[in-house]
This record gives sequence, structure tokens and C-alpha cells, in this order.
Amino acid sequence: MQTKILGRTEMTVPVLGLGTGFIGKGVPGLDPKDMDEEKGVKTVIGALNAGYNWIDTAPLYGRGKSEVIIGKALQQRPDLNQRITITTKVGMSKDGQDYSYDAVMRSVEKSMQNLGREYFEILYIHDAMNVPMTEVLGKGKALQALRKLQDEKIVRFTGTATNDPKDNARYIETGEFDVALVPDAWSLINRLAERLIFPIAEKHQVGIVLATPLERGLLATGPQEASSYLNRRFSKELLEHVEEMQSICRDHQVPLIAAAMQWCTRQSQIGIVLTGPRNESEARQNIEAVDTPIPESFWEAFEPLISDWSESGYLISPEG
Repeated sequence: MQTKILGRTEMTVPVLGLGTGFIGKGVPGLDPKDMDEEKGVKTVIGALNAGYNWIDTAPLYGRGKSEVIIGKALQQRPDLNQRITITTKVGMSKDGQDYSYDAVMRSVEKSMQNLGREYFEILYIHDAMNVPMTEVLGKGKALQALRKLQDEKIVRFTGTATNDPKDNARYIETGEFDVALVPDAWSLINRLAERLIFPIAEKHQVGIVLATPLERGLLATGPQEASSYLNRRFSKELLEHVEEMQSICRDHQVPLIAAAMQWCTRQSQIGIVLTGPRNESEARQNIEAVDTPIPESFWEAFEPLISDWSESGYLISPEG
């Protein structure tokens, strides 16, 4: 698999990582009750056997099930432990937000137990939205805990990971974080990061780990009549635009998912692209998408269709 350098960390990282927010789920959706442990373990082992070596998780995912699943997979296959990197998060759990020093320390201890790890290359502060930055960065708060963990050699690099790109931008701008995990800001239909994230990340040499490259599955399959896109409702105009993209892909015999993934891996500032497969088949499909040869002639025909719908009503909320 292709590798890149992740910002100022200078780590050599794979362009594709395994996101585990939906690992082992039997059906699309956000309900953590549907995260099946046995299926999840099988998916993690299958993904690692297929070539993944970077796993991202969080205490929030599956209300704690995600970390447990990964830990059990590695108990079954301890031989895989030495070649993988696992990153996790603090501050957000099934019990809500808590960015206090003590809460972070308890969270890290629990994650280490769940995952069977004594060390994390990156520890992210998770979804610090709708809270004053002083509650995250101030004395006795999450950032101070991360610095202590760095001093103790439990954490190597610090990261910010919020679902709102504007909040992510605020934390990147502080210069306190080595890495930013960025969802909802870059894809074939969203170029928000071009304005909001990439310039300040470059300024501070912050490495970027991209999430949601497939827009909740829309760019994996094209429009599907019965799909809920994980509680997202896309506008009719956008779905028609994606169908037009899909038509160009068919003309060039390039899968839409391959175009969507490689549009992200081609971006020079993006180090790792995370996807969230539910099962082993989807995990392998994502690897194939990254590795599919795509000629430059395709991009010449396709790139005029890559436009930014992020501020033009492309996304209609379930309430909207």
C-alpha cells in the first residue's frame, strides 16, 4: 500500500486506515446495539490479513464495543500486534462529554485495558464541540492530561478530532495538536477543507487524517433508493450530480468508489484516509478501491464534475 508522511509527526503512514465506528454491524445505521462482537472480531482480523495496518477507534464507538472488539481480535491473533498502529480518543463516551484531566486519565487507562496496549502513537481529543476551549485546553483539562501522558511515554502525538470542521479548524489554529482527524470536509462533493482546514494545517504542519471520504456510502455505491445514508438526506440535485459522476466512471471502467477514495489519497496534505467498513467484504473493497489503477485520462474527464456542494444545501438534515 502507498505511504505518506503525516505532517510534523514525520511518521510514515499508510494512505488507508481502518475506521471502526461501524465494525461488526449487520445493517446500516447508528444503533450501537447492532454491533456484533463475533462479526467485528472476524472483520478486524480479515482487514489486517488483507493489508490494513492502521486502526482508529474511540470509547464512543459502539458505546465501548469497538475497542473491546479490536482487543479481542488481537488476543486471537497476537502475531498481528507488532505491525499495526492503533489510535484512540478521549473526552467523549457513552456517558457524554468530559474533558477534565482526571476523566482523560481514566479513559486512557480503560482504553489500554480494552485494546491490550501500553502506548498510543496518537491520542485525539474527541468531539470537543459546544464547549469553551478553556474547558479543553485550560489548566486541569484534557490537553494538560495529554501532555502528562506524553511525558510518561504513553502517548507520542496529540490530535484533535471533531465532527464539525469549523471546530476542528479552531483547534488546529492553536498549534497545540500534531494531527487532526477531519470528517465532513473533503470528498468528491465537498471541498470545505480547501478553505477551512488545509491552509491552517499547512501553517502549523499538522498532519491530516481524513474521515467520511465516501459520504456515508453515497460515493461507494452511487444513489440507492432505500438507503438512509446514516441519517443523512441528500438533495435531489446532488443525487443527480452523483449519478452523472457515476456515468463517467462507467464510461472509463473506473468504479465510483475508486474515484472517490483516490480523489482523497491524491490530495497532498491528506496523510491517511479512514473508512468505516461493517464487515470483511467492505474492508477488502476499500483496499481494492485505493489500489485500482486509474489513468490520468480519466481524471481529465472527471475532475470538471468535482464541485463543492458543502455550502449549497446539498445536505438536508432529517428534521429539514
